[in-house]
Amino acid sequence: MDIEALRSFIAFVDTGSFTRAAKQTFRTQSAVSMQMKKLEEEAGQGLFLKRGRNLQLTDQGRLLASYARRILAMHDEALGELVKETPHPPIRIGCPDDYAESILPQLVEQLLHALPQLTIRVHCDCSTELRRMLDSGQIDIAILTRAPEHDEGYLLKHDKGVWVHGGYTRLTEKSVLPLVLYEADCKFHSTAIDGLEKQQRDYRLVCATSSATTIKSLLRVGLGISAMARSSISGGLEEVAAHVPLPELPAVDIVLQVASIPHPLLGAAMAAKICDRFRIEAD
Repeated sequence: MDIEALRSFIAFVDTGSFTRAAKQTFRTQSAVSMQMKKLEEEAGQGLFLKRGRNLQLTDQGRLLASYARRILAMHDEALGELVKETPHPPIRIGCPDDYAESILPQLVEQLLHALPQLTIRVHCDCSTELRRMLDSGQIDIAILTRAPEHDEGYLLKHDKGVWVHGGYTRLTEKSVLPLVLYEADCKFHSTAIDGLEKQQRDYRLVCATSSATTIKSLLRVGLGISAMARSSISGGLEEVAAHVPLPELPAVDIVLQVASIPHPLLGAAMAAKICDRFRIEAD
């Protein structure tokens, strides 16, 4: 089977979208569709099943995805070994601001342990923008938040959303709850707002921002409470007590996603090893 067709197939599996798969592999959507048709002809099996407006993998499609990941990992690992001594551009990492303290330092440490000769560049932005940058080839890897039921990326950490304050416990007793949240595309933002509305709890959105530094600064001076991943809590912030009747926040997975066309030294196999070491060190 053609390596590039398998790369497009895995891009679809990871993103759930032929449009994003085409962007990530720098092909037209029709070209990706032709690659998928060729894979189905070679497999002699249907790989996709239409469910409503969405496509899902058949059992044979899921089996091929398992093999395709291993084939691509071995392919990229072999190329990486062959070109290891050749000078390479920096690895470009995308990281949401809320993981810049909790996840990024340990990840960079693992990267430099595995690839000590490399320079690293970091771009901080929200997960939505980082996915767009992965699609367009502007970054090589990204730390992202995914829902636990999705297959995107390589697992770094299981985490849980929690309500957080900056030492001002009485804020939760206010008749109108003051909120300082991440932007609306953050899963914790939408879940927090939906949950409060279902509880018919009055609230006021004091500030929405993509900057974790801004959120934490505002919490520390008592301007509101927030919803964030437990691993993002730092520097004087505390979880709201469990007995306070606030909406439950979702569990999330923090993952490392690799661009479909990877950096020469950081393909799927290397990313998987780095994530494995990250989890071992974190335990």
